Amino acid sequence: MSPGQMAAQERVQPPSMTRVIASLVDLGYINRDPHPTDGRQVVVSLSPAGEAILEDETHAREAWLRNQLSQLDEASVAAVRTAIDAFDKMVANSD
Repeated sequence: MSPGQMAAQERVQPPSMTRVIASLVDLGYINRDPHPTDGRQVVVSLSPAGEAILEDETHAREAWLRNQLSQLDEASVAAVRTAIDAFDKMVANSD
């Protein structure tokens, strides 16, 4: 994905995304490679270290959420499900 595409997807200005990308490259979490057909562009991808940290963070978030949900009563779980349905509809209509 190009930095411009990333900026558009995240709804930020390209210079802001460029700074974020530079920081993540410095940390070793992403790779910035030349575009195969357009010398003016770069392609950004996750590095193995970036993939590992993303996987670790995803597992930690899922474990936290499972723990939090396990402490709710049935009525609260039903309310969360209803809210998730509403959020799904909002996201589907935002494109």
